[in-house]
Amino acid sequence: MEELGISFRSGLGEPIAEPPIYRRIADSIAARIARGELEPGDRLPNHRDLATEFKVNVTTITRAFHTLKRRGLVETRPGRGTVILDFRNGAGRFQSNPTDERGVFDLSVNRPATAGYLDALADLMPRLARDRRYASLKDYQPAEGPTWLREAAALWMKSFVPAADPSSLFIAGGAQHALACVLASVARPGDVVIADEITYMGMVALCRARGLILRGIAMDEHGMRPDAFDEACLRWQPRLVFVMPSLHNPTAITMPEARRRAIATIARRHNVLILEDDVYAPLLEERAPAFATLEPELTVHIAGLSKCVAPGLRIGFALTPRALAADVVAALRVDCWNICPLSSLTAAMLLEANAVETIIESQKQELLERQALTSAMLAGYDLRNHPASPHAWLTLPDSWHDRDFAQACLERGVMVMRADPFSIGRDEPLPAVRINIAAARNRDDLRSALGIMLELLGSPAA
Repeated sequence: MEELGISFRSGLGEPIAEPPIYRRIADSIAARIARGELEPGDRLPNHRDLATEFKVNVTTITRAFHTLKRRGLVETRPGRGTVILDFRNGAGRFQSNPTDERGVFDLSVNRPATAGYLDALADLMPRLARDRRYASLKDYQPAEGPTWLREAAALWMKSFVPAADPSSLFIAGGAQHALACVLASVARPGDVVIADEITYMGMVALCRARGLILRGIAMDEHGMRPDAFDEACLRWQPRLVFVMPSLHNPTAITMPEARRRAIATIARRHNVLILEDDVYAPLLEERAPAFATLEPELTVHIAGLSKCVAPGLRIGFALTPRALAADVVAALRVDCWNICPLSSLTAAMLLEANAVETIIESQKQELLERQALTSAMLAGYDLRNHPASPHAWLTLPDSWHDRDFAQACLERGVMVMRADPFSIGRDEPLPAVRINIAAARNRDDLRSALGIMLELLGSPAA
C-alpha cells in the first residue's frame, strides 16, 4: 500500500475540513477496491503493519477496518485475517423474497399489499393464447423490448412523465435490472455516484458490485439537501446522482417540487446525470413533476411494476435521454439479450386492459388502511410514513441500536430491516428500522407484529 497523500479541496481551490485520519485510511482502501487495485478475496495487511506504514497507532487502523466492515467492503475470516468481499459472486446479499415460515411476521420485504395481480392474471390467462402476439413468444425479442409493450408502457407512464415516448423507453427485467444496465452503460469503476446518506440498499449493492464509489450526502425532511449536493459536486465531480423522489425507500419522504427544481438546477450546472428511481410514483394521488420532466436530457427515469403491481412479473422501464439510448440498449443486450417474452405479453395485456390501474387502486386503499393502523399503534414514537407508502421509517428510542432491535424483533417472530444496509459512509448506522407494512399477509398480522414491536419499544434493550 502507498501513502495516503489525500487532500480535499473545493472546486474553488479552498480547503475543506478533512475527515479524521481513520476515515481517510478507510476511504483510501475503498478507492483502491473501486479501481480494481484490490481484488475480491485479497487479504489486507495486518493492523500492526498498516499502523507502521501509515505512521499511526493500531487503534486508528482498527477504526478504519471497522469503517470498511460497516460499509460492507471487507470481512474478517478465521485464519485469513481481513479480506475484500466479492459482491459480484453474492457476498453481502440482502433478503429479496418474503419468508413463508409459520409463526413469523415478515415486515422486511417491500411488496404489494393485495393479491390483485393474481386475480387479474387468472382472468387474463384464458385469453393469452388467443392474443395475436402469442406466436412471437417462442422467438427472440428486440433488446429494447417489443414495440407493443413499449407503446403500452409509455402511454401508462404519461400520467407521471407526460413526455414519455416509446422510442426512448426500454424494457428491463425489473427496476433493479434497469438500474444495473444504466450503470453499466454510463459509469466505470472508480466513478463517483452521489446519493442520500440513507438510500435504497439495492443501489448500494450495485455500486459495490460495479466498483463505483458511492458517496452519501445530508438530507432533511424534504430529501436531499441542495447545499450538500452542490458541495458534493464541487468536491467529488460525480458521474451521476441517484434520487428516489417519491416515497423514498426507506424513509418514505416525497420530495416537493421546489426541492426537485433546486436539485435539477445544481445537476445542470455541474453537468451531473440524474438517475431517477421513481417506482413508487404510481401509488401517489398527487405528484410533483418528475426529474425526467424538469430535465429530460439529463435524466434517466426508472419505473416498473414490481412495487405497484407484482414483483413476480419482473418488468421495469428505463426512459433515457436520446444521447444515452444506444448505450443503454447495448447494456441490455449484453446482460440478458432480451427479457422474458411471456412477461412482456402479460404486462402489455394488463396495461392495455387498464387492469394495472385497477390493481394500483386496490393497493392504494389497502395501504391507506395499513398506514392509518401503523400511525395509531406507534403514536408517540418517531415514525415517518405516508398514506400511500408500502413502508415506514421508525427512529428508535435512545436505548436501542438498529441491530439489537431487529434481532429482538426476530426472536419474537417479527422481521424488519435495520438501518445499516441503507446507510452510506457512516461509522455507526442510524438507530432506525424500516417497517414494510405492505409485506404483512393481512391487517391482523400487521396488528400483531406492530403489537410485538410496541412492547419492545417500551422496554429497555437487553
